[in-house]
Amino acid sequence: MALHRRRQQHHYYRIRYLAAAVSAAVIVLFLVLGLLSPYPSDDDEGLHRRLRQKSDEARAVTDKGVVFRVPSEGRRPDRNVWKSRNADFYHGCSNASNKFAKADKVTQPNRYLLIATSGGLNQQRTGITDAVVAARILNATLVVPKLDQKSFWKDSSDFSEIFDVEQFISYLSKDVRIIKKLPKRGGKTWTPHNMRVPRKCNAKCYQNRVLPVLLKRHAIQITKFDYRLANRLDTELQKLRCRVNYHALKFTNPILNMGKEIARRMRVKNNHYIALHLRFEPDMLAFSGCYYGGGEKEIKELGAIRKRWKTLHITNPDKERRHGKCPLTPKEVGLMMRALGYGSDVPIYVASGEVYGGEDTLAPLKELFPNFHTKETIARKEELEPFSSFSSRMAALDFIVCDESNVFVTNNNGNMAKMLAGRRRYFGHKPTIRPNSKKLYRLYPNLGNLTWEAFASTVRRYQRGFMGEPNEMRPGRGEFHENPSPCICEDSKAKAKIESLPKQSDKENDELTKVAEVGIGLDEPDLVDSEDEEDQNSLQDSGIFNGTDVDYDGTLTDEPELEEMLSD
Repeated sequence: MALHRRRQQHHYYRIRYLAAAVSAAVIVLFLVLGLLSPYPSDDDEGLHRRLRQKSDEARAVTDKGVVFRVPSEGRRPDRNVWKSRNADFYHGCSNASNKFAKADKVTQPNRYLLIATSGGLNQQRTGITDAVVAARILNATLVVPKLDQKSFWKDSSDFSEIFDVEQFISYLSKDVRIIKKLPKRGGKTWTPHNMRVPRKCNAKCYQNRVLPVLLKRHAIQITKFDYRLANRLDTELQKLRCRVNYHALKFTNPILNMGKEIARRMRVKNNHYIALHLRFEPDMLAFSGCYYGGGEKEIKELGAIRKRWKTLHITNPDKERRHGKCPLTPKEVGLMMRALGYGSDVPIYVASGEVYGGEDTLAPLKELFPNFHTKETIARKEELEPFSSFSSRMAALDFIVCDESNVFVTNNNGNMAKMLAGRRRYFGHKPTIRPNSKKLYRLYPNLGNLTWEAFASTVRRYQRGFMGEPNEMRPGRGEFHENPSPCICEDSKAKAKIESLPKQSDKENDELTKVAEVGIGLDEPDLVDSEDEEDQNSLQDSGIFNGTDVDYDGTLTDEPELEEMLSD
């Protein structure tokens, strides 16, 4: 018996020793795996942060529903909010090829083209750019364009007071012969023959409609010259457009120096700044036919303004908003910017006219971005005095500060927004954010049904393709001045570099977007992208966002102040 007990004890201790050894081995294995495992990635940290945020949001739910809490931070670990992805792989390229004959070889004698621009600064800029190309098509000498001095803007400035006329003439000397004024004829002042051309007139149109008159009269002036040249032209002519717009057209030194000084002061505040072109003037809202929840007071006030335009038809506000025709409110723009990753510490420069509702309307935006500035708050009154009596010179200052910004945001698709979008693409694809209004309109009326995380993720998804990235728009789509694709070149190694970059997973954002859409009952199909609609319908159907008089289509004719007030 004693021997049997000793054998049992020996067997018991062997089992204990074996179990202890196995446990020790497991512990060592876990330690080794822990040492070999990578540290948590940004994505892991982001996931944990999102889980914590969801937990916080869950605690924020009350008996009344979800509390929509906007964070003060705007951090985006998944991307650099100050730089466009892949921008380094693309650059502006507008040099003429060897096949593009020099001006002295093609310019014909006794052919003089004059143009009279129309509208505000940026609308006139499109006319100036296109006038150079029109002169080249006609093999004519261009007389320095006349600026519109009688429009709503009532700016008496001539070309040389806003643009460097010597730079304009000399830079383009190999492309088009340009002179400052029409020469005398027989010792007497030569009065050119006035005529008009249709909008979107292509090269063949100029040769068929304008050239016969030019050959007969020798000097013609095309009036109301804005958007009188087609989007699609021969590549060499498109590149000429870019040489005019991005190199030859330079503001005068006083304007340029003041604009860059304001931009420098903005950047000193926080290294980076956002420029916001905010169009929310009473005239614009009245013309758009949109409604912003102001009740009878808003309907009465904007309705009274709408009566100025006898040709305006009654619109359906819900339909206009659904089709993306209504500018975002200052609050909606602010929420979009926060969702895209910009925190409350970011300085914003606001280029804006009179805002409907004044400070009450601006208050939510200022609460989201308290570091709120305009040229009047950045520059001293005496510094602005040389420009303040001239609307185009003041607009030029805004143009420069917006162009110099790290990020440009617009709540509209007017002339200034288009011109800046194209320019920023050409000079390095600096982030240029235009709201995807057709989709965003679904979210804002339903904020009470969403958490912040669901809202922000949905905004980020909806804004894909509206952030100023390379190749967002297909070549030839949209206005040329907004999308100068023939003047954007890709580096030879770009595709290889892009393909070697790690792919970002958007699965979580997509899932949150679906949750958000289900939560607010959205089951309608996506609408056509804005550039597709604009390409199909052309300028006249886009109303205020394109600044049009539509003289050849039988609508909105004889409304002289319409485009001038609203397009820039």
